[in-house]
Amino acid sequence: MDYVAGLDKALNALHEEGRYRTFIDIERRKGAFPHAVWTKPDGSEQNITVWCGNDYLGMGQHPVVTAAMHEAVDATGAGSGGTRNISGTTVYHKRLEAELADLHRKEAALLFTSAYIANDATLSTLPKLFPGLIIYSDELNHASMIEGIRRNGGAKRVFKHNDLDDLRAKLAADDPAAPKLIAFESIYSMDGDIAPIEAICDLADEFGALTYIDEVHAVGMYGPRGAGVAERDGLMGRIDIINGTLAKAYGVMGGYIAASAKMCDAIRSYAPGFIFTTSLPPSVAAGAAASVAHLKTDQNLRDKHQTQARILKMRLKGLGMPIIDHGTHIVPVIVGDPVHTKQLSDMLLEGYGIYVQPINFPTVPRGTERLRFTPSPVHGPKEIDALVRAMDELWSHCALNRAEMSA
Repeated sequence: MDYVAGLDKALNALHEEGRYRTFIDIERRKGAFPHAVWTKPDGSEQNITVWCGNDYLGMGQHPVVTAAMHEAVDATGAGSGGTRNISGTTVYHKRLEAELADLHRKEAALLFTSAYIANDATLSTLPKLFPGLIIYSDELNHASMIEGIRRNGGAKRVFKHNDLDDLRAKLAADDPAAPKLIAFESIYSMDGDIAPIEAICDLADEFGALTYIDEVHAVGMYGPRGAGVAERDGLMGRIDIINGTLAKAYGVMGGYIAASAKMCDAIRSYAPGFIFTTSLPPSVAAGAAASVAHLKTDQNLRDKHQTQARILKMRLKGLGMPIIDHGTHIVPVIVGDPVHTKQLSDMLLEGYGIYVQPINFPTVPRGTERLRFTPSPVHGPKEIDALVRAMDELWSHCALNRAEMSA
């Protein structure tokens, strides 16, 4: 077996399809977000504006967050020292879990090293707790949810995206006595559309199913205290398990679930992805706790975020750009070809100092390749003007169609 040839073949296939992913060296500088410094392959540096970051509110540079992290580093050092079961449970981890439980009005929360791991570990463990469990999964659920459901060895049903009729039909076709769980997201990150949460909860009640919602792209940004779309819509109490992240709007790192005390205790006790993983450093937990606590009261920052997103969408629509607008903070501009998408990304970076990663298959379906912009409160009029001018010039240069996508 020529293993090197096998690797070459796999990588060449990505290059030929225009789907090969490249990383650029970026140094974010506190106080300058969304501006950063790009170190080019030749070692030279260029100032850039980051338009594809997930630090949605700029909390990664907030003094409340950085001060908490400095204090924890000075008090405890760098690492946690082990898994949560050995020596990796500290006052900082417990404080953060208490903040998260309070945020979602749940009895408890359980901290993981990422939201990916939280989804994977929880969804792969649930059939151990409920033998015969059937999981009903939205077809556009995140890869972490898909992987967790795939690995659990239990029964699964994939329903059409946000299609209540299809979900109902699948629920009705199964044994009424079988334990069931409906897994879905609040905001789907590639199109920015929102799940019909209340209607899904109604179906869950009708068929005796648990509900599992991924609020990764909503926590910190929606709801009176930033608990997500379920909070905004007054539905948190109808959700059994809420998954969230600390690495996007909260600007730090980590993921979690919030649920009943017994549910969190059972996942803590049975999930290998929790049991055998070194816990987050205390400094990270401290920074995340400070960020969660701060955003419970900073409605102004959430309002400014939504305003900047509306302005950018309005400006791009005015140019006839094919954007998808579901009323959320995510701004996808559809290009429809992987090579063109990569070329646009490269030209924006090299010619205008604007960094936005191309998004291609398998993250999105073929033919819907796109640039996905994530405006934030720290993207001001100057940054928006520069982006709109660049997109206008490059769209014309590349002779791409200017036809607005309908939501």
